[in-house]
Amino acid sequence: MEPLSGKIAIVTGGTRGIGRALAARLLREGAFVAICGRRAESVEQAVQEMTPLGRIFGYPADVTQIDQVRRFFEAVDGEFGGADILVNNAGEAVFRKVAEMTPEDWHRNIDLNLNGAFYCSREALARFRRRGGGFIVNISSLAGKNAFSGGAAYNASKFGLNGFTEAMMLDHRHDNVRVTSIMPGSVDTGFSPGAGTHTGDTSWMIAPEDVAEAVILVLRMPARTMISRMEMRPSRPAK
Repeated sequence: MEPLSGKIAIVTGGTRGIGRALAARLLREGAFVAICGRRAESVEQAVQEMTPLGRIFGYPADVTQIDQVRRFFEAVDGEFGGADILVNNAGEAVFRKVAEMTPEDWHRNIDLNLNGAFYCSREALARFRRRGGGFIVNISSLAGKNAFSGGAAYNASKFGLNGFTEAMMLDHRHDNVRVTSIMPGSVDTGFSPGAGTHTGDTSWMIAPEDVAEAVILVLRMPARTMISRMEMRPSRPAK
């Protein structure tokens, strides 16, 4: 299995939920970790809380803004000297039926879940070229293959992210770049489609730490092998 100790990993949306769990898990593996989030206060707090786990760097950046993405990656260069791993985790959802959706709702989904992944991947690939290779993991969703009512914009962003992931893998596999899509179902982050309808016991849901373990498994596969897409579901969903 590939060691992660000493690798430089960038996790977008790393201040909470899946991103936070993954940043902590990577630190425990000995990786150097850079996280970003929209709010400087939450980035600062996350870095403070995870510093005992290893070497972590945080930078406030909105990945829907290409200039902020560029500054974030340049800051990571200054701190760590490059990047070996990118996890495009930042995401959100606005759930409304199409007739009730505003253009702003649409763009909140597409700009963050899809465009942000492109902006960050483009920056990462330039750095991978200089380092002889790298790994991109996109945190997608089962909503990227199963549409549901009220999820048109979110579905579109995740269907698009899955297509983008597969095409990027084909574009760069001979550049020693591996690309993977992780597609979880209901994750206990207060974000999942239908979030807010789950009351009481949520122990049946996928935990953020479970997704982090899946990412670590993918990253540690021998260099000759790539898990290109992984689907995750709760073992025993609520009836």
